[in-house]
Amino acid sequence: MTDPARRVALALDALRHGWPIRIGETPALLPAETGFASEARAPRMLISSARAGTLKLTNQRAAADPHAPVLIRGADPFDLDFARVLADPALDLRYPLKGPFLAEPLPWLDEAQVAMELARLAGILPAFLVELQPPGEVHCLAAADLAAFRAPDRLIVAARARLPIAASEDAEIVAFRSADDLREHVALIVGAQDGERAPLVRLHSECLTGDILGSLKCDCGPQLDASLAAMADEARGGGWGVLLYLRQEGRGIGLINKLRAYRLQDQGFDTVDANTRLGLPVEARDFPVAARMLALLGVHAIRLMTNNPAKVAALEAEGITVAERVPHHLPANPHNVRYLATKRDRAGHLL
Repeated sequence: MTDPARRVALALDALRHGWPIRIGETPALLPAETGFASEARAPRMLISSARAGTLKLTNQRAAADPHAPVLIRGADPFDLDFARVLADPALDLRYPLKGPFLAEPLPWLDEAQVAMELARLAGILPAFLVELQPPGEVHCLAAADLAAFRAPDRLIVAARARLPIAASEDAEIVAFRSADDLREHVALIVGAQDGERAPLVRLHSECLTGDILGSLKCDCGPQLDASLAAMADEARGGGWGVLLYLRQEGRGIGLINKLRAYRLQDQGFDTVDANTRLGLPVEARDFPVAARMLALLGVHAIRLMTNNPAKVAALEAEGITVAERVPHHLPANPHNVRYLATKRDRAGHLL
C-alpha cells in the first residue's frame, strides 16, 4: 500500500496520461481533456460549478452549494469528442448548442471537489466522464489523501550556488524541492544576507509569455526586471533582497489553461471571467509555499514589493512579518490596460 502523498502523485500522473481514477467510492472518472480511450462513452459528466454556471445548469439545483461541482446527464451518452467540446469554453462560439442537460444529485460531493482540484494540479480542464467501464486499471485514492500531499514539511533546500546576474553580480540562487510538487521553486538572494535587516522581497509567479517572450498582455516581465533592479540598488546601499520565483504559471492554473484563457480574452472576456468560464479558480497560487521558502532561508521579517494585499495577508498568516508593503507600479501599455484594470477593479490590487 502506497502512502497518501504517493497515491495523489500517481493520480496526477494518471490524469496527465489520460487514465481513469477513482476517489473513494466514486465511479471511475476519465479526464475529458486527456482521456485516451477513443471508444469511451458514459451516461454522465462531472464538471465544475463555474462551468455549470456558464452552461446555465446551476438553476436546476438552487438549494445546492453554488460552488459545488455538478453531475450532468445528456440525452445520449457522452463520448470523449463531445466531452472535450463541452469542457472547453474556447469552443463555445463554434459549437453553441450542447444541450439539453439535466443536473443530477451528487452523492459524493467531497470526492468531486477533490477531482476538480486534482484536475487543476494536473493542468487539465476540470471535466470527467463518469460511470465508465474502463478496459484497464483504474488508479484509486482517498479524498483525504490530498491533505497529506500538501504537508508543509515536505519542502527542502535542494541546491544553492553563486549566480551573478545582469542586475547584480552579487547574487545567489537557491532551489527548493518538495516531494508533493514536480515544480521546483527558486529564490534569488541579491546582496549579502543580513539577519539584522529586513530584505526587500518580491513574490514573482512564473510567466513564460511575459518573463521570457516579452508578452505585452501582462506586466510580468517588466515587474520581474524592475524588482531585480530595485534589489540591486538595495544591495549597493548595504541592504539585500530576495526574489522568490514561484513555478505557478497562470496564477496557478498552468500554461496551457492560461493560453486557453488568453483565447477567451480575445473573444472579449476579462481575465476573471475567462478563468471562470474555464471552470478554474481566478486565483490558485500557493502563497504559503513562499512563506516556507523564506523560513528555510532564515527570513522572518520582510519588506514586500507588491500591489496585492492577498500576498501580504497570506504571508502574515504563515508567521512572516511584513514590516512594509512597497508599491510596485509600472506604466501600462495599449495591450495590458484592461488586464491591469481588472487587477484593480476585480482582484483588489492597489493600482
